Amino acid sequence: MSIKVQQTSSKLVGPIYNGDEQPPPATNQFAPLSVFDWYIPDEHVSVIYAFKAPTPSNTFLEHGLGKVLAEYRVWAGRFGKDENNHSIILLNDKGVRFIEASADRTLEQVTPFSQSNLLTLHPDFDGMKEILIIQLTRFTCGSLVISFSSNHMVADGFSVSQFLVSWGRVCRGLDINPRPLHNREIFVPRNPCRIEFDHQSLEFTKGVINEEFIDPSNIPPYSEEDVIYHKLHFPIELIAKLKSKAGYSVSGKPYTTFESLVAHLWQTITKVRGLACQTTEIKIAVNGRRRLIPRVPDEYFGNLVLCAYPVAKVKELTDGTLSHTASIIHESVVSLNDDYFKSYIDFVSNDMQGENPMPERGERTLVALWPNLEFDSWLGFPFNEVDFGSGKPFLFMPSFDSLEGLVYLVPSIDGGVDVYVCLFKQQMAFFEEICYSIV
Repeated sequence: MSIKVQQTSSKLVGPIYNGDEQPPPATNQFAPLSVFDWYIPDEHVSVIYAFKAPTPSNTFLEHGLGKVLAEYRVWAGRFGKDENNHSIILLNDKGVRFIEASADRTLEQVTPFSQSNLLTLHPDFDGMKEILIIQLTRFTCGSLVISFSSNHMVADGFSVSQFLVSWGRVCRGLDINPRPLHNREIFVPRNPCRIEFDHQSLEFTKGVINEEFIDPSNIPPYSEEDVIYHKLHFPIELIAKLKSKAGYSVSGKPYTTFESLVAHLWQTITKVRGLACQTTEIKIAVNGRRRLIPRVPDEYFGNLVLCAYPVAKVKELTDGTLSHTASIIHESVVSLNDDYFKSYIDFVSNDMQGENPMPERGERTLVALWPNLEFDSWLGFPFNEVDFGSGKPFLFMPSFDSLEGLVYLVPSIDGGVDVYVCLFKQQMAFFEEICYSIV
């Protein structure tokens, strides 16, 4: 069932400072982008939260937002350039875009959300200068959906989740705890620099979705309208069976929930696709906070991810064991260690001094990742701790474009994992038939 969403208000909300205890800072300051922010495409990423009635008023949420922005000023800033033409965040307190809207249905009537309904819950980002855009959509039943759309160059998913928790704490009259760390200049190159990996290829070429890097002749002749998403739910009991089947790594430790579930999905989707090619790879974002030595605190606010690219032969996945596939994923992810992250810091820092040209990312021109996949994992993020005063959300999920081969892993409210899979509709029925098959 489709919904009609009408915007009733659109305004800018800036930081609210607390008088003498927190006087307004100067608005001519700026925050440089870190070497890890440079790696991220300049695009907005959206997450959807749904809360059942009764919910706080829009005015209440707006006031709490203004107060929390005093601690997270980057959201209320704008992108600019420094004297070296490097991108920076101007801390000018111009504000975030705050949109109020109403829907003509009850929330129950339109969940699970269709792709078209999802896109009505946040605005079109084209031409938007705001780094952060929030839309509150009220349904006829009194339920509230909050869409949070942020420019990915400012913060990764881990930081976004912490900000949302902080917004909820401020609304409930609590202190922000822990407080974020905003210093983006902590990633300094070694002396001398040691660039030990091919970062130009690995970080700036892989993952570009166009004809220059993906052979379109290998992709089935389907259109963007043929790409649909399907939500799976893996309860705790099923996750336990998957982990038991995956077994242990060579170090003697059991494979994680992430490794076991991704291995299962990689095998299943490969079977469903009926790939004729020899190999397939997956893209996995890896959080560097606990991999760098010394460790970067979890409170660091910004981007700190690079990507691993496990690769396997198609026959390995269709005929091999879950344990073998999990081992391929595990070995690729653990290879992004302290040495790898520091080599990347050296590479980008070297470029920022003008010694090498920083490669530009190509534009997406294809509708599919075929024969590859991308897994975006939100496991371990505290999204389900967001509480604005009326309780935790009963649903949260990504809002995403139609891109075949994109998979999101999201912690579910009951402790399991929700999986959102984008595939061609011509393969989706077979996928639904075998996706829960563990034996």
